[in-house]
Amino acid sequence: MQISLLLMQQIAQLFLILLMGYAVVKTGLLKASDSKVLSVVFVYLVMPCVVLNAFQIKDTPEIRTGLLYSMGIAVGMHVVFLLLNALFRRPLKLDAVEQVNIIYSNAAALVIPIVQALLGEEYVVYSCAFVIVQLVLLWTHASACLQGSARLEWRKLLTNVNLIAIAAGALLYLLHVSLPAPITSTLSSVGNMIGPMGMLLAGMAIAEVPLKKVFCTPRNYLPVFLRLLGVPLVIVLLLWAVHASLWIPDGKPILMTVYLSAITPACATVTSMAQLYDRDASHSSAIYVLSTLLSILTMPLMIGSFELLL
Repeated sequence: MQISLLLMQQIAQLFLILLMGYAVVKTGLLKASDSKVLSVVFVYLVMPCVVLNAFQIKDTPEIRTGLLYSMGIAVGMHVVFLLLNALFRRPLKLDAVEQVNIIYSNAAALVIPIVQALLGEEYVVYSCAFVIVQLVLLWTHASACLQGSARLEWRKLLTNVNLIAIAAGALLYLLHVSLPAPITSTLSSVGNMIGPMGMLLAGMAIAEVPLKKVFCTPRNYLPVFLRLLGVPLVIVLLLWAVHASLWIPDGKPILMTVYLSAITPACATVTSMAQLYDRDASHSSAIYVLSTLLSILTMPLMIGSFELLL
């Protein structure tokens, strides 16, 4: 339960930063639309720096095994997400926006700073496995689902700056290329902004949405429950059933890194995609806001279940 308490403390710190983002909009110092500028910095600068720096590690057989393991677990988790979606969408009458918000999590923005704080910088690279799988599916499955067609956004997928950063980082890792110390120091300094900036953006987004509408719309709680509790509970039971933490040495902390990505709130990118494809962006935004706020309680609970079972 020690990890759960540390996680709760870390989330509480991030929540205070979220409140700061909320306050600067509510006091009129900034407009919610000003967050677009921070979003550009976050997506195109901070995230790539985190990814590149994560791959600047020594190449050892243990790390290679851990990367393959985390990638396999991430793929397996997304297969389960898609299967559960196929199982629930008709009985629960889930629309496209709800389905995509249930499947895709805000892993990159939340998990990397939490992993850095809880497990250490050396485990960040394993969280990239989940991000890679999710990026591919976001611009293939999620895009097609929101468009109501099977057309894939290959150009956006292949030109996604974070996917390019992952490919570049992996190439440097495989070729045993170490970047000069001033560059890695810069990457690390910029990358340390990921947690605070991500939560500032979340706070500014929340300030734009009427909280009464978010909390007093009963339908919002169904996709949020599935995203934060229902799906993560199925995942942890499956991991326990197959003894996944015992598959490799050091398996439990690596598995926890990937599992953390599966229990985060709804993905912020989904709301942007809903706007792009003329879907119900306000409903998507409400799910994002509600799941972000409630994750402060559910994430420690789910990690507690992980520790108890595995």
